Amino acid sequence: MGAEKIKIGVIGVGHLGKLHALQLKEVAEAEFLGIFDIDARRAAEVGRELGIPVFEDFPALLEAAEALSIVTPTTTHFEYARQALSAGRHIFIEKPMTETLEQADELIRLGKEKKLKIQIGHIERFNPAILALEPLEIDPLFIEAHRMANFNPRGTDVAVVLDLMIHDIDLILSFVKSPVAELHASGASIISHSEDIANCRIQFENGCVANVTASRISARKMRKMRFFQPNAYISVDFLEGFSEIYYLDRGDFQFGAANLAFSLGEIQKGEEKRQIRYTRLEKKDINPLRYELQLFCRTILEDQPPRVTAEDGRRALRIAGMILESIDEHTALVKKHWKL
Repeated sequence: MGAEKIKIGVIGVGHLGKLHALQLKEVAEAEFLGIFDIDARRAAEVGRELGIPVFEDFPALLEAAEALSIVTPTTTHFEYARQALSAGRHIFIEKPMTETLEQADELIRLGKEKKLKIQIGHIERFNPAILALEPLEIDPLFIEAHRMANFNPRGTDVAVVLDLMIHDIDLILSFVKSPVAELHASGASIISHSEDIANCRIQFENGCVANVTASRISARKMRKMRFFQPNAYISVDFLEGFSEIYYLDRGDFQFGAANLAFSLGEIQKGEEKRQIRYTRLEKKDINPLRYELQLFCRTILEDQPPRVTAEDGRRALRIAGMILESIDEHTALVKKHWKL
């Protein structure tokens, strides 16, 4: 394996796969080899547009590469990933990781057996608004998340839980260091054959509650998450790429010089008065996709654990599956009640 660059290719060049190829061209740690897609016409079109090599078949790319970015439909993730790992190749897999937990378990087993890196493409972990929170200790009592999108036929082959909500599921699981105790969900199919809107209430063993809503039939876009914890309220805007924090100043929140804090007044709490302060946090000039692909390459070069592990991907898939089961149960009750 090269000491400074990783030989990497992209499998699947639909909308997102094309973006992977475009960004990998700019990653200093990557020696971008080219692309493969079962749709040869699409592959040739993207190859010409981006000026990159096109491999005629998957075995040819597999032979040439040290690592692969798998950006195909979820139904094919497992087979491509299994072949890549069996051949000794590191893999980046777009979310959701696989169709089933059994498939995820097999990839985790293979990765450990072969001592290979598996990173899952939960891109919101690398959103500037989330990266800006790294200096803070997030220990929420309540979380509220809304992910609303305009209708787009792309992605409607799966329920909105796996298409959109899984982003927030992964983030919430990364912040709440406690097992899920129970969850209740409901959803409805409006335009497509699977749920287009869904809501879930997740209760964790430590008492934290997360209320999560996702819709792909919204009149306006919204991607926000709010954390409520002792002495602080944190609002994350994924679309705009910044976070805001309102907090009672006890000296436990420290911000860099670039993040100015403003006083909004004071409040009596117990026997002392506390300042209510506001700070806007942001990290500029970060392309989330390029950054996560860059970190994947560094993970291999430096032999470090991936930022988003296969176990993380499996955990998000498991909770998404539980949500879908809960939606099915709720839908059955509704149909029975209304005699639909």
